[in-house]
Amino acid sequence: MIKKLFRKLFGRQKPEIEAVPAVVPEEKPRPSTPESSKKKKPEFQRSENQSEGKNKHQKTHKKRQDRGHGENRRKADLPSKSVSVKASEPEKGWEPESIPEVSEGTSFYSVGLSNPVLHGIHDLGFAKCTEIQAMTLPEALKGRDIAGKAQTGTGKTAAFLISIFDYFIKNPLTEPYSGTPRCLILAPTRELAVQIGKDAVELGKYCDAKTVTVYGGMDFEKQAQEFYERVDILVATPGRLLDYTRRKIVQLNKVELLVLDEADRMLDMGFIPDVRRIIGQVPHSDRRITQLYSATLSDAVMNLAQRWMKKEYHIVEIDPETVVSNDVEQIVYMVSAKQKVPIILWYLKNEPVERMIIFTNRKDESLALSDRLFEYGIDLELLTGDVAQKKRMRILEKFRAGEVKVIVATDVAGRGIHVDNVSHVFNYELPYEAEDYVHRVGRTGRAGSQGKAISFACENSAFELPSIEEYIGHSLTCCSPESELLEECEKVREAPVRKKQHNNNRSRNGNGNNRHRNNRGNGRNHRRS
Repeated sequence: MIKKLFRKLFGRQKPEIEAVPAVVPEEKPRPSTPESSKKKKPEFQRSENQSEGKNKHQKTHKKRQDRGHGENRRKADLPSKSVSVKASEPEKGWEPESIPEVSEGTSFYSVGLSNPVLHGIHDLGFAKCTEIQAMTLPEALKGRDIAGKAQTGTGKTAAFLISIFDYFIKNPLTEPYSGTPRCLILAPTRELAVQIGKDAVELGKYCDAKTVTVYGGMDFEKQAQEFYERVDILVATPGRLLDYTRRKIVQLNKVELLVLDEADRMLDMGFIPDVRRIIGQVPHSDRRITQLYSATLSDAVMNLAQRWMKKEYHIVEIDPETVVSNDVEQIVYMVSAKQKVPIILWYLKNEPVERMIIFTNRKDESLALSDRLFEYGIDLELLTGDVAQKKRMRILEKFRAGEVKVIVATDVAGRGIHVDNVSHVFNYELPYEAEDYVHRVGRTGRAGSQGKAISFACENSAFELPSIEEYIGHSLTCCSPESELLEECEKVREAPVRKKQHNNNRSRNGNGNNRHRNNRGNGRNHRRS
């Protein structure tokens, strides 16, 4: 109060100033703004941002749905719906100039096959059915389900392929759709699937039936492009086929014929759960024809047959007198480890070797043997589990064409080799399993040709002989090699230099767990370095 009174009595008064009118400039007219550039209301802008975020979320979600795992990632839109495609047009009007005479056995011309199928058989030079073909074809042509047993190299593949093509000719499909096969053939291995697909192309070239073969280890999208068009026969391994059915690329609801090849091997390799999922997608057994082939009709295989086939299926068993074909000459040499390579070189030099397969038990053995043979001037190829699938297929094609004469292989890669005219098979080491001996020896002496199977019983594997003799049902004659077989040869070149493959998961002292133990602290708060 005192301060206010003091300022009122003694404070300075502001001088009065005359007000001067302010000069206001003329307002210029503003240009009109278009409606599109006007600022939007905050509420409208918020709703637009929300819709953009929703669309962005939908696009991201769609990309995630289209994205696969690993090599099966979908990079492009693949066929998901079947569309109508052009029907097949088999050859008509072919008649054989003369029917080949068959003195013994059953002729293909007397079974009742259609002309396009006979034309393909005629071009391949076949006139007489093998035993398994003679017993299965008459029943298969009637539409009966078949469970067949026969050893390798007896013509099982041709038996079911011929019946399939004859069914197509006699039951044409007027309105086919893309990605919907009429016949599904399941095989346990990639090599067997490729061989079946190749045989199907050769046998059915006059039937206008498209065969598609899919298997793991190859480009997923490239194989998927095949399903844009008509698919009559689909040959597949179970794993890769499930990848396509999950993505709706293949539709199995119109399968009329189902073939399970090498059912015993599917059991051994653990494929039956996958096969069960696949069979759940095909029509019921009453509305399809099913054929099951196996080297053995064990109780486990017969349980599969009863579960997946009609009640009145036809059983065919071809029991050979010997497990190994009589067309194969079996020789066992009692040798030391150092005497094996000279014997192989002697056979390559002194006998007419058309094609030769040398089997080993381990990958490191295959690699070391291939390097040694290379030093002596032998050009060969190596087939092990480490070889990529594309390269493996190229090697087998070169082997079939005769461009490669010698192959060194392990059982993992060599069991599925189906190549004719293999004159010699070597067991560099006797296999650990007696069944593998039969599969190795079965690579030669196929389709009635003669072959030799030479085995080495050395200090490392001679103890495997008794189990092999028990499995094949007869003893093997063992002998010592003659002196001329053991002559040393001169090396003509140096072995290739190979990079050593280090295992990063192991420490320098050889114990892979020590590194983790050393980095591990005490208690719950140990460092995870």
